[in-house]
Amino acid sequence: MKKTESEKDSPAGFQTLIFSGIGMSCEMIEPVELESTGDWELIVSELRPWGKVPNPAEISVSSLSEDERGPIAILEEGKEWIAEFLPWGSDGLIRKRAKSPSSISRAPCGGYRWKGVDIILIREPSSENYDTSIRISESLKSGDSDLAKQLLWECGDVLGRYHREVESVRTTPPDPKRWNKRMQDLEERLRSQSIWRAPHSRGTECMLSLGDLRLSDFGETSIKIGRPRLSDSLLIPECEFPAIRDLSSLVHDLSRLHFRNSCDIDIVELRSSLIQGWRKSAPQKWCSDDVFYSHRGGLAIWEYEQCLLDVLEAVSHQSGAPQPATAIIGHVTPYQKKMFNNRVFGAFSMMAGFFGIASLINTFPPSQDEIPLPIFSLTLSFFLLRYYRGLAPDPELPFTRFS
Repeated sequence: MKKTESEKDSPAGFQTLIFSGIGMSCEMIEPVELESTGDWELIVSELRPWGKVPNPAEISVSSLSEDERGPIAILEEGKEWIAEFLPWGSDGLIRKRAKSPSSISRAPCGGYRWKGVDIILIREPSSENYDTSIRISESLKSGDSDLAKQLLWECGDVLGRYHREVESVRTTPPDPKRWNKRMQDLEERLRSQSIWRAPHSRGTECMLSLGDLRLSDFGETSIKIGRPRLSDSLLIPECEFPAIRDLSSLVHDLSRLHFRNSCDIDIVELRSSLIQGWRKSAPQKWCSDDVFYSHRGGLAIWEYEQCLLDVLEAVSHQSGAPQPATAIIGHVTPYQKKMFNNRVFGAFSMMAGFFGIASLINTFPPSQDEIPLPIFSLTLSFFLLRYYRGLAPDPELPFTRFS
């Protein structure tokens, strides 16, 4: 993507940059320079602080690094602080997440905003320097499936407990219209050959979701509330999301980890442990069978979205086809074909039900000889519907099992 300087206003010590490519663009705000104490004072001079932040006049910058989410500065003020910059801002819910489930999350203690947009997050060093993804990778490499499944189950359980704590904080009705529009925008920008829309079940309420979630965000008993990924700038979310999207982000990260380690452990067993851990502690209505029902979207459509987001980021900086995302997307069409073929039984169920109800109405009040036909049709409709629902792909099965 081509970089150009923006004419938009920037806070002191920052510059606004615009990156443009074919069918996509994003805007970033980054610090111009951050080396001396004076630089930090300048950077925060026009920003509005919230929460617990260090005294700017007493801060020295001990180190500066950068990862895929933006710059990170280590600050000294008698004690250490961590400043994480958000080049493309956030969804505006960082502070609400930080103040909500304190017993589960490792949240920023404060931060800085500019014109209502989060620019910097401030953290105090955590005593829980624990990266679950490292331990899972080691267990995958060594072939220790029991340990890997235990760690994944614990991650799912922690995520479920987070969702249980935030259930009372913020929930809104499902938003399938905007979710499908977002999927359409993704597919159009990527000129994708796959198309997927889903009605979604009524249990998929919007809630205070975590957005992008990785196994590296999990400690032994907590989750780190992190910064948004680049795709949130390339395709700004215009809707809120359900809890199952957080789970899909974690399940897809498991696919990345499984691919990188080239292990022989069956990924179905690993996915099952992660999903069952979440279902144990998450609110029942957010992890019910209806929410996981693949014929209405379920976990699968959110995994598909995660794969498209990986491809979107790869296209933005021309890094080549991201794996395993592109391989997974290649199996989406056979997956959809299986579900489409299943609809034959759903259609038969509707026809039998309609015939049974119509027969009952037309013969009402029915004679003794006329009763068996409507009862038979309605019973057949019921069992065909159950059979149709039973044909829905299990959430534990990855797309790669369909070809």
